Amino acid sequence: MKAPRDKGNLRYIYLRITVDGIPKETSTKCKWDYKRWDQKTERATGSKEDARTINFFLDSLVMKITKCKTELLNNDRTITAQRIMNHILGRVIPKGKVLEEFQLHNEEMLALVPKEYAPGTYGRYVTARSHVKDYINFKFNTDDIEFRELNYEFVKDYEFYLKTVRNCSNNTTLKYIANLKKIVIRAINKDIIPTDPFKTFKSRKTKIAKKPVTSQELAILENHVFSTQRLSIVRDVFIFQCYTGLAYIDAYQLKKTDLKIGIDGERWIISERQKTGSGTHIPLLPKAIEIIEKYEDHPICLQRGTVLPVSSNQKMNEYLKEIAILCGFEFTLNTHKARRTFGSTVTLNNNVPIHVVKEMLGHHSVKQTEEYAITEEYAIGREMQQLQLRLNSKETAVAPPSLNIISKMQQEIQELKMLLALPNRV
Repeated sequence: MKAPRDKGNLRYIYLRITVDGIPKETSTKCKWDYKRWDQKTERATGSKEDARTINFFLDSLVMKITKCKTELLNNDRTITAQRIMNHILGRVIPKGKVLEEFQLHNEEMLALVPKEYAPGTYGRYVTARSHVKDYINFKFNTDDIEFRELNYEFVKDYEFYLKTVRNCSNNTTLKYIANLKKIVIRAINKDIIPTDPFKTFKSRKTKIAKKPVTSQELAILENHVFSTQRLSIVRDVFIFQCYTGLAYIDAYQLKKTDLKIGIDGERWIISERQKTGSGTHIPLLPKAIEIIEKYEDHPICLQRGTVLPVSSNQKMNEYLKEIAILCGFEFTLNTHKARRTFGSTVTLNNNVPIHVVKEMLGHHSVKQTEEYAITEEYAIGREMQQLQLRLNSKETAVAPPSLNIISKMQQEIQELKMLLALPNRV
């Protein structure tokens, strides 16, 4: 206790915290009669109401110090007298806010475009931040919130908001949540928030059957005569993607310098994927060469120095929808379906090894390529025919009791073939 400037028995009660021999001291702003103070117990003496009140206040300070020490231990942070004192005095470092940290992340990402990130990736995070901002305003009627306000309920309600108010599909919703989770993990690593509100959040993507264009449909598309040059160009670009496996942005940026002579003496596309920076080495098939030669002197190609006169992705997809209707397709065409068509219909279904397809598509692993391995119905029929031939060749070598079994298997295979040949099959 220390004496105040005014005379009398009242003294200020001071708090001293010592860690590793380093003391920090501050006044509790409370005065007490030193004649009613026990220096050994460091508490007021007597049972009067004022003594009980001051002792309760001092006990609460001790509990606050103990709690702060426990939190520092649990979070693997260094315990210092200054850090505990700052906590007691409310001088805690201001908690970061969600949208502020999100904006800082986006600005750092923009500075790394296009060296490490594609413009489209940056654009998705800008959109993700916009959705979080709208949700915070919708739920809390405020411009931003602190990270410590995030919890499991916040994440679940945000998921519900995206699916209802924003009308996002399940997979799109999970992508936006993943964008937010990256910001939360960033905040945890910066010691802005101690726990992960996503820890108990469980989600599962909806598996979507992304079918490629079949061989028959590809032939219809190639042979269809369009009345406008606009649709003919878009169709040719799409066909070129089907025979090269290039993504839209790679087809758009493909330059004549990317057309080189490969190890076999034939023309290849040797370049890097814009999205991942991985190398692509694609031997050019005759149909792709035909399209390259067709647009060799096109004004747009000469102006931009590109191989093909590719429109914007938005226009390409818009015109491809129109092309699908004119060709009588019951599905929607888009630029990415061409890449799947190359991976499945053009290569894998023609017995090109999957590791070779992986290299041509520029994938980092075969697992990515396996998603493109959608077996067509005619390929199923082909494999079943080969199985039937093998079974027939074994008939003479099988003991008589087994003939009925083989006959039954053949009958089932024939029924399966008939089912696959039916129209409107699932």
